[in-house]
Amino acid sequence: MVFQNYALYGHMTIYENMAFSLMLAKEDKYVIHEKVMAAAEILGLTAQLNKKPNQLSGGQRQRVAMGRAIVRNPKVFLFDEPLSNLDAKLRGSTRREIKLLHKRLGTTMIYVTHDQTEALTLADRICCMSMGHVQQIGTPLELYDHPKNLFVASFIGLPPMNLFNLEVKDGKYYVEGIEADLPERIVKGIKDSGKDKFVLGIRPEDIKLGGDFVIDVTLNENTGHFTLTHGKLFGKTSCAKFRHWQNFEIGEKVNVSFDEEKIHLFDADTTDALI
Repeated sequence: MVFQNYALYGHMTIYENMAFSLMLAKEDKYVIHEKVMAAAEILGLTAQLNKKPNQLSGGQRQRVAMGRAIVRNPKVFLFDEPLSNLDAKLRGSTRREIKLLHKRLGTTMIYVTHDQTEALTLADRICCMSMGHVQQIGTPLELYDHPKNLFVASFIGLPPMNLFNLEVKDGKYYVEGIEADLPERIVKGIKDSGKDKFVLGIRPEDIKLGGDFVIDVTLNENTGHFTLTHGKLFGKTSCAKFRHWQNFEIGEKVNVSFDEEKIHLFDADTTDALI
């Protein structure tokens, strides 16, 4: 197991920390040395073996914790939010190291995290949970493109999916109380369900410039490669993610449309996905 807070013995050297479980198991000292040196080589810790944990950076300490697990040659690694104590730069580099480690060792890893970036980039399969209940199990792409319910839809994705209340009255469709024309794909899903209250979902990156809908801009965040435009859409606070630099002014009204194949439809009562 690799813990969130490293759980290293401060009075021991890095070598002793990594060898400790093997010493308790009364392994031969030559076997211990061989295993520790092999793990240190994999993790780039060979030059740190005579140091104490407080002489290392957070990322190096977490690698020591991984090395302590590697020497036992386990069938399964358990990672309990191992990167949450690291700063953003170290989280990124250590995340990549864990992915490379998995490819090199080929050992099953069960990784607990609240960080969806870690989940989406590291996992072969994700188990998304809420309040102790499994919401959906699948590949990262399955959870992102085909969320099973509103919880998964709103939890996976950054910025999160925009969600709008949709109601059917007298054969017309109202999004947040505003009458709107909907694509045939969504209309069919509504009719097939036999219900009249839904939640419409669209991810920020699936909102395109130009169209019949209007965003009343309240904030514009330019990050270089893309722009996050926040504003009122159907009167509800929403976010659109546009490629490249967009110089919208606060208060500007920007016409947009939705990628029709990327619109999600959820049952308002059960929260289950219909489309």
